[in-house]
Amino acid sequence: MDKVCLNSDAVGDEEGESNVHVHVPVAPAVGMEFESYEDVYYFYNWYAKEQGFGIRVTNTWYRKTKERYRAKLSCSSAGFKKRTEANRPRPETRTGCPAMIKFRLMDSTRWRIIEVELDHNHLINPTSGKFYKSHKQVALGTKRTFHFDATAAQQVHKIRMFRTLIIDAEDDASVHPDEGKSPNPKGLYSNNQLKLKKGDAEAILNFFSHQQLADPDFFYVVDVNERGCFRNLFWADAKSRVAYSYFSDVVAIDTTCLNDAYEVPLVMFLGINHHKQSILFGCGLLACETVESYTWLFRAWLTCILGRPPQVIITNQCGILQTVVADVFPRSTHCLCLFNIMQKVPEKLGACVQYEAINAALSRAVYSSLRAEEFEATWEDMMKSSEIRGNKWLQSLYEERKRWAPVYLKEIFLAGIFSVQQSDDAVSFFFDGYLDEQTSLKEFLEKYDQTLQTKRQLEALADLDSKCCSFAAKSRSYFELQVSKLYSNEILRMFEREVEGMFSCFNSRQINVDGAVMTYIVEEQVEVEGNHRGARDYEVCYNEAEMEVFCICGMFNFRGYLCRHALFILSQNGIKEIPTQYIVSRWRKDMKRSNVYDHNSSGIDISNPVHRYDHLYRQIVKVVEEGKKSHDHYETALQAMENILRKLHIVNVEDPDNIMYKH
Repeated sequence: MDKVCLNSDAVGDEEGESNVHVHVPVAPAVGMEFESYEDVYYFYNWYAKEQGFGIRVTNTWYRKTKERYRAKLSCSSAGFKKRTEANRPRPETRTGCPAMIKFRLMDSTRWRIIEVELDHNHLINPTSGKFYKSHKQVALGTKRTFHFDATAAQQVHKIRMFRTLIIDAEDDASVHPDEGKSPNPKGLYSNNQLKLKKGDAEAILNFFSHQQLADPDFFYVVDVNERGCFRNLFWADAKSRVAYSYFSDVVAIDTTCLNDAYEVPLVMFLGINHHKQSILFGCGLLACETVESYTWLFRAWLTCILGRPPQVIITNQCGILQTVVADVFPRSTHCLCLFNIMQKVPEKLGACVQYEAINAALSRAVYSSLRAEEFEATWEDMMKSSEIRGNKWLQSLYEERKRWAPVYLKEIFLAGIFSVQQSDDAVSFFFDGYLDEQTSLKEFLEKYDQTLQTKRQLEALADLDSKCCSFAAKSRSYFELQVSKLYSNEILRMFEREVEGMFSCFNSRQINVDGAVMTYIVEEQVEVEGNHRGARDYEVCYNEAEMEVFCICGMFNFRGYLCRHALFILSQNGIKEIPTQYIVSRWRKDMKRSNVYDHNSSGIDISNPVHRYDHLYRQIVKVVEEGKKSHDHYETALQAMENILRKLHIVNVEDPDNIMYKH
């Protein structure tokens, strides 16, 4: 396919001239926001000049403090002049034109367009724009650069899409070329713009353009600095957005490429699917790790997911991330990645003479503590070492222990993303094999589709394997037979270890009864230091009336299925099936997932041909998704579409005036 750029901005590379320019004026829309009253005026004035009409201020509203809070800008042909008794009155030049915008001050900080009328009742000619008075008020040499957030209001899918643009002194909406060199190995420049190499800007625009051509629900947002240079980017395709609607409970934000000197400053929003495979919910490129950049990126992603934040967000230990997550996702629980923390131990403590003993004590506190008191006691004993008593990193970890230590996270559902045992496998880097420290931005964008296609093919194969290949249960446990009909094969393999582990639970005793709640101690043979095995006690509470079971190990919330200790107590009480509240829908192999992004169509304006097209397109894609399932589905869908086309042809014959375009 030939390279096509749909962006309305002229974009240049760092080492070359502007090479992409499609000059299309941005039309005003309800919801656009501006930094000042003057910015609104300049924007509408430039738009008017491009279209070929003049503007004037027709109304301004003031508060008692004489502060402007609302205004109306109209076409210069709006209204009519007052009649005069003069001998030679001037001819009437106004037509009562309705074209205008209304805007008002929001929260005393930004001006937002609240009403727009684009249609004129007179002819307009772009070549005559220079003759209007409003276009002569600002001399060419005094025109100033300003930017605004163009927020499309009331879109079909209720997403506030926006792009940050620059209107410069040359009357171009442009993204200026990056200038200068930077030794920064992370691909950042002056902490305020992405460091782009020659061809990168065009590659970005072509990437976005091709994605939009192939995927109508592709979402992207661009942030530029005061010079018009790319600063931050975010994008997500339709399948990523659909995946989030199914697996949005826990999200990990991976900033590895910012910390490890990658050439591509990539941030990834990740989750896991019903096969415990990593899935992508969106990507971003950041110019710098600041509160402002992360806030912009997280708000862009929040817009993409229709304002529905995840229950849990997992990030690396970072003060800036902690601040921004609390601000943008106040209802989400913020956890710190335990695997990342434990990976830093050799770097932070490796120089200690007693490193081996300290590392062993830290591991005991993290992985072996069943109660908070055990963690506190083990930590206190560890900190008695004079080598680490004043260690600031350990102090910061202790202060944030309730965000990363497993003993404090048992009440939070983590869906297996959070590693709670030393034996847990680390979640592999999503773009492993496609992105490393030497990969250029242009190369990464070229490989992006291939990466996602490979990942999604693996998911499709796992779906096929789970649906067509019955899982061979090793035991005769009722529990295993029950979930083998429900869960994907990968989750079954993990659950099977717990069923087998029931045989290592050799004894239990009831220690308390409180109404319907019975408390047991389950003894299990576990591996202790070295290759030795010993008994360990686990407390399990069982509510017979509510069919609830809770083990102090917390595995259900950590991994999404019951542990061996809970299964042992259920079995001992004659329960042959896992209670329904412990069958987690996110692991089911019969999950009916769609690849079509579903929008709420209540905001569609049927008089708008673009809205009609978008809505019909999405509906027909749903038909295609259903029609591909089998030969019978295909024949039914094909016949239905042929019937629709015949009915539409009849409508055209009966009412030919309604045909907008004829070929």
